[in-house]
Amino acid sequence: MTRPLRIGLYAGGGLIVVVLLAAFVAMYVLLQPERFTSLLQSRARAVGLELTLANPASPTLWPKPALELEGVSVRASGAGTPLLAASRGKLVLPWHTLMGGEARISRLEVEGARIDLDALAAYLDTLPSRPSTAGAILPAVDAGFRIERGTLLRGNELLLSDVDIDAGRLANGLPFAVALAARTADGTSYALELETTPVLARGVLTLEDAELRLSSEPRFTASLRGDATWRGGADVGASLSGRVTRQAGAPYGMLLKITPANQRDPLYVALKLDGENDRTDIRVPPIGFTEWWSGIQSGGPPTLPPLLGTIEAKTLDIGSVHMKGLRIRATPSVPAEAASTASAP
Repeated sequence: MTRPLRIGLYAGGGLIVVVLLAAFVAMYVLLQPERFTSLLQSRARAVGLELTLANPASPTLWPKPALELEGVSVRASGAGTPLLAASRGKLVLPWHTLMGGEARISRLEVEGARIDLDALAAYLDTLPSRPSTAGAILPAVDAGFRIERGTLLRGNELLLSDVDIDAGRLANGLPFAVALAARTADGTSYALELETTPVLARGVLTLEDAELRLSSEPRFTASLRGDATWRGGADVGASLSGRVTRQAGAPYGMLLKITPANQRDPLYVALKLDGENDRTDIRVPPIGFTEWWSGIQSGGPPTLPPLLGTIEAKTLDIGSVHMKGLRIRATPSVPAEAASTASAP
């Protein structure tokens, strides 16, 4: 190799190193990691939360300007157990931040998150209660967020694994979409998707043109469309209709309605299913159902759930029990009565 060629290669290599160093320095100068981590921490403090990182944030430009986070922990102020702990995170930033623009986060991504339901419930209990007469609210979320490979725990009890949540920006009058997938403790996978346009006007929140999909492949898929409203407190209303397809049988027509609480009756969820051999027309009070389920979980005596209406099924399989001609009828004066024949295989 001639001496001029060696000099040229050294000069070229040195220039590349200088450019890379300049780009590295520019990332820190322009992105200013401490500016955005301070922004995120100040937003957390504003709602009574403490956010800590195991290591300082590191910037990256590919494929978008972002700050890589390690060892993310979020806990209520003064609490010991974090309500969220994640191995990695990322703050995706708008391109204009490279030009010294406003410090704004366009997306938050969290990987390997552990969410403690007890710690979350304890934090929610510390928030000031709203008057029962207060109207609806819509918390504005400027940045979309994503949680990957998460787990939902209650203390040491695993509730959900492989949790994946992907949500867009939440703002008044703008289309909003959220998708959630998870696996229960017994290994069953579920997925939920919601697309709607939230509109808040004069204390009334309306979810317009809502499309709701719930599935557990390949067992069933439910697709519903309609509208929902919230006026604050327990004043919730909804009307959604659609179809349920099943692997093990004919499809169902489905109607889901929510009637708000009043001076006589609690909040009710009404469900109608109309199939080839099965029909269901029931009303369930969510609060009463939650109390019933908690009693069952705590080892209380087995009782029928608090529901009103009728359930008719030509055949029903629950584990090793096979039922034929099942009919359940519940009225306000008669909690539940059932007539059925059953045989074990």
